[in-house]
Amino acid sequence: MASKNSSPPEVKTLLTGLAMGESPRWHEGRLWFSDWGAQEIVAADFGGNSEVVVRTQFGLPFCIDWLPDGRLLIVSGRENRIVRREADGSLVTHVDLHNVSDQGWNEIVVDGRGNAYVNGGPGIIALITADRSVRQVADGIAFPNGMAVTPDNTTLIIAESHGKRLTAFDIGGEGGLSNRRVWADLGNGVPDGICLDAEECVWYADVPNNRCVRVREGGEAMQTVSLDRGCFTCILGGPSKKTLFMIATEWRGMDKIPEVAQTRTGQVLTIEAPALHVGWP
Repeated sequence: MASKNSSPPEVKTLLTGLAMGESPRWHEGRLWFSDWGAQEIVAADFGGNSEVVVRTQFGLPFCIDWLPDGRLLIVSGRENRIVRREADGSLVTHVDLHNVSDQGWNEIVVDGRGNAYVNGGPGIIALITADRSVRQVADGIAFPNGMAVTPDNTTLIIAESHGKRLTAFDIGGEGGLSNRRVWADLGNGVPDGICLDAEECVWYADVPNNRCVRVREGGEAMQTVSLDRGCFTCILGGPSKKTLFMIATEWRGMDKIPEVAQTRTGQVLTIEAPALHVGWP
């Protein structure tokens, strides 16, 4: 049974001065994330020591995840392609997404079988298989955002920001999605980035409500972390796999993104969570 925590957790600050952080992943002992406003991919250890690993030539959005062989994938959203970082640090095109949609792309998750799911544009999800074939597997998503795949590779959960819900799909043997259903109606919650824990709960970041919320299937809120700025995304990780990393930034609207990036109000905040990270990312 999922544990419920009503006492406010201690929120600690790991990093400050980000332009606009997104797409956090705990990978090989460090927290990796995209800083959209600075056009950088950054890695930081648990002590807050950080380095810029990749500088990109493309603007936001650019989300990240890894292939099973360890190569980094980066969604170049405005260019409608996914690029791959080779062992020598060079960036090459992994797949071109124009044939599926030329309306921009956003989030990515690579599951345990090496299938990559990417969303964006007109509310769709595309599947990129290990042989780099691409096909659309879902549509009608109300502003698709964060995605997560359960540890058994059978369920994909996506945040529908404008729908104020988390939606689940069954994953078929060849990676297709079916049996669409509402996993959690969030009321006034506006989900952005998400991650899964071992008690079958989802943490979701919420920009307009300045919070990060842990919910169980059906929508019951198990824990809420209130912040002083918009929470864009979250991931569980750290040495214990129970540290929740939250990326928060002042939000002033889509038309003020350049202004927000220049003021560098972004932070990486942490709490100790009640359950371990599972699944992907």
